[in-house]
Amino acid sequence: MAEETLLTDEFLRQLINVGEVDIVVGLPTHNNAKTIEPVIRAIQAGILKCFPRERVVVINADGGSQDGTPELVTGASIDDVWSASKVYALRTLHCISTRYARSPEPGTALRTILAAAELLQAKVCVVISPDSTTIEPDWLQRLVRPVYSNNFDLVSPIYHRQRAEGLLMRNVLYPLTRAIYGYRVREPFASEFAISGKLATDFLGKEIWNEEWGRIGAEIFLTVSAITGKYNVCQTFLGTKVRPHLSANDVVAAMRRTVGALFSSMDSNSQLWSTISVSQPVTTVGNQSEMVLEPARVSRKRLRDMFTAGVRELEPVFRSILSPATLSELQRIAALEVGEFNYPAELWVKTVFEFSAAYHKTVINRDHIVQALVPLYRGRTLTFLLENQDGSAEDIEKSEESLCGEFERLKPYLLEIWAERK
Repeated sequence: MAEETLLTDEFLRQLINVGEVDIVVGLPTHNNAKTIEPVIRAIQAGILKCFPRERVVVINADGGSQDGTPELVTGASIDDVWSASKVYALRTLHCISTRYARSPEPGTALRTILAAAELLQAKVCVVISPDSTTIEPDWLQRLVRPVYSNNFDLVSPIYHRQRAEGLLMRNVLYPLTRAIYGYRVREPFASEFAISGKLATDFLGKEIWNEEWGRIGAEIFLTVSAITGKYNVCQTFLGTKVRPHLSANDVVAAMRRTVGALFSSMDSNSQLWSTISVSQPVTTVGNQSEMVLEPARVSRKRLRDMFTAGVRELEPVFRSILSPATLSELQRIAALEVGEFNYPAELWVKTVFEFSAAYHKTVINRDHIVQALVPLYRGRTLTFLLENQDGSAEDIEKSEESLCGEFERLKPYLLEIWAERK
């Protein structure tokens, strides 16, 4: 999509009316009327409280909402926030909306926001998810301040998670990104983040926007671009983020947006990451507060049954992707009952590495490769929940660190199978 089509005439008129700004707050939406009001209120309160002297604009990039979401965003009067907080902005707070497409494409929404930020010469662009109903006004400061005042280029969040939340991040995205690119960014696929104007301009010039991953998985590529481009990266503690329950189809879509995009980034950056052998910590700001872990409300039998069915039904596919030894072990595990089920970390790491190498070699359709990982991921999820069913937050942290260690330890195995011919 050409950038000109992102900045329509009407959108350009609104941006010109705003003029240059210090901070752009991007709000990508699609049918978020049920959750958007507390989010926009928290954003407004955060601006009044933390950035009353700065020039700020809220930009809503909407993917064709039919429930009145854009009207709720632009119609939210800041007067109500003034009355409640007794704090007044010293500048006009602009809030504008544009429809970038008739159907939602997260990457296109992000590109629209970044293109607007570049035009307005913003120093910082912060993106907030429309479903973050637990957002606090201070989130804005925690994300923006490291860029605005401390010269960081990417600020990634750290959320408080319950036992059964963030399992894709914990078991795949964080440990794989950390092992491949050597940076311990806890949320490489973030729904809230802040970037500098410099990084925004650089990222807008990337070729990914003409590819599928630029439309559905740009967040992963943003993190990778910041790391590989040697930008200053940090992460900040935000708070609790309540995520909606994912259906079976949602998990497949999430896997494509995240793992598929990450595999694609590995394919295009292999010369760089193949020389990285250890990971390094990332500057982390703020304090993590205590949280109470709730029991995991997940059907373990259903996870086990979906894993077992996947191993059985996708055997011909797995024979193209996995080594005979790995597939044999998976078939052995598939025969276990829930009480004795165990998908060990080493086998899981080899599974993920073999999938990424198969993606690199395009042994079958790449999209089919990513989707075939879903039932195996469910099996690893079951093991994670069984291992941590009674663990404290510290125990779970140690478990995550141990898995990350396995990904790093076995990276030579990835390099070996990556270089093998088809």
